Amino acid sequence: MAHQYSQLAFTETVRKVQEEHNSRNGYASMDSGDDYNFLLSDNEAQFIQARDSFYMASVSETHWPYVQHRGGPIGFMRVLDAKTIGFADFSGNRQYISTGNFRNNDKVSLFFMDYPNRRRLKLMGRIRLVDNNDWDTLVKLEVDHYRATVERGFIIDVQGFDWNCPQHITPRFSETEIEAAIEPIIAENKLLKQQLQQLQQNHFESSAVLPSLPNTLGKGDLALTITGIRQLTPRVRAYELRSQNGDTLPQLGAGAHLQIPVVLSNGEFQYRYYSICSNPARTDMYEIAVLREDEGLGGSKAIHQHYQLGQVLMCKAPQNYFQLQSSRQPAILIAGGIGITPIKAMAQQLKAQGTQLQLHYSGRSLLEMPFVGRLTREFAGDMFTYATDQQQRLNINALLKPLSHATQIYMCGPQKLIDGVLDAAYTLNFPLDNIHYEQFKTVKHVHKAIDVKLLKSNKTISVLPQQSILDAVLDAGIDVPFSCKIGQCKSCAVKVISGEVEHFDQCLSDYEKTQQQLMCPCVSQGKDNLVLDI
Repeated sequence: MAHQYSQLAFTETVRKVQEEHNSRNGYASMDSGDDYNFLLSDNEAQFIQARDSFYMASVSETHWPYVQHRGGPIGFMRVLDAKTIGFADFSGNRQYISTGNFRNNDKVSLFFMDYPNRRRLKLMGRIRLVDNNDWDTLVKLEVDHYRATVERGFIIDVQGFDWNCPQHITPRFSETEIEAAIEPIIAENKLLKQQLQQLQQNHFESSAVLPSLPNTLGKGDLALTITGIRQLTPRVRAYELRSQNGDTLPQLGAGAHLQIPVVLSNGEFQYRYYSICSNPARTDMYEIAVLREDEGLGGSKAIHQHYQLGQVLMCKAPQNYFQLQSSRQPAILIAGGIGITPIKAMAQQLKAQGTQLQLHYSGRSLLEMPFVGRLTREFAGDMFTYATDQQQRLNINALLKPLSHATQIYMCGPQKLIDGVLDAAYTLNFPLDNIHYEQFKTVKHVHKAIDVKLLKSNKTISVLPQQSILDAVLDAGIDVPFSCKIGQCKSCAVKVISGEVEHFDQCLSDYEKTQQQLMCPCVSQGKDNLVLDI
């Protein structure tokens, strides 16, 4: 089966013109293979029902096309099923020409425009009139709380559709869209004013909350200057980092991360890990995006409070434990919340190398999903969003079931999302070796205090309930290898001589855990006392 829209639109004359302009090869793939461009997916349904207008073309007996603009409340074009859409004809918008044309020719062509995000959906179908004798159908097309009276309706049987490139769509914004875009900025500005008033009232308390920091922070070898700060969502802020001397920055490909210096509110100095989310093709800058977690461990709050333009961060060189595979097989990218940061860079790199991909992005709401607008424009037709506040949810089984076993899956997000994909893959017999993932934050597992005997060092150390075994070993002055501290690099893996381990890493194989008796002490814990080969 071939692409249905191309079969309708690409006549012999059109194909000849494509050949004359040396573009025929670019469309040749649409003439064969599986096609779903006559069945509306959730992506098309969401797009159509988010519009408040569309353009519609009919053809008269004189063979002249007639283009009409139809408007109404958001969602007045209803998606009735995967092959059927319909809309109400309101009083005052009768449009006799279109209605008359459809009596002799039921072919219709529609354009749905999303000007802010520079997207458009083209659709062809066959249309029929629903008069006021068919109340059952008209009821389905009614729009609650809209002032206009429904006089008739139209039902369209979808024959084919296609997404169009955004190159020459001029972005336009309604007053409502502008208000929604600046609402987070206004809310943050209000919050900052409240915080400033509180600090002014009690200078001593403010100095404890916001300790004075030097302009140069950290002890790493890579000096980066903060040259840009952007508020992406009410809780996510992006930081642009460039070399002090304008030097080219090392690039390790999508999935790489930086170790960023932070000073917590108690004065403690730490390094925190953040994915590089800028396009891997760029060598002049890195970008990280930081979600402020007020109930977290304090690192994100410190960054939001202290990082300013011009500040120099002495970072550790980037590393990559979440690399893309060399295979050019199709890829599925799955992100949850702030887990979009490495996935964004992966999608951009895969697209640049011509890899077929789909990007699935879930979050609490579109307003809280960083980069969602940009990615929707950049990956139009291959980008799918799932907002919890709109009762949208990623159906993992439906996504994985039709995939070729050569497909590579990359995901980053909360543990629940990762576990859901792995469980579904196991049930569906999808090869687990093709699934690559990263948690977007280190999980702190609370456990009981234990004693760990270090065999080679002939020492026994105590590990506190909120402390990792690796940190306890380092605090005891024992030098051991480590790198990521989040269970992804295997640098700190050590042999367990005795004791039962709870494994929380993402890098050791089952063979390494069970047969070689290895554990990663940076994240994994002992169910009771352990003896380690350190």
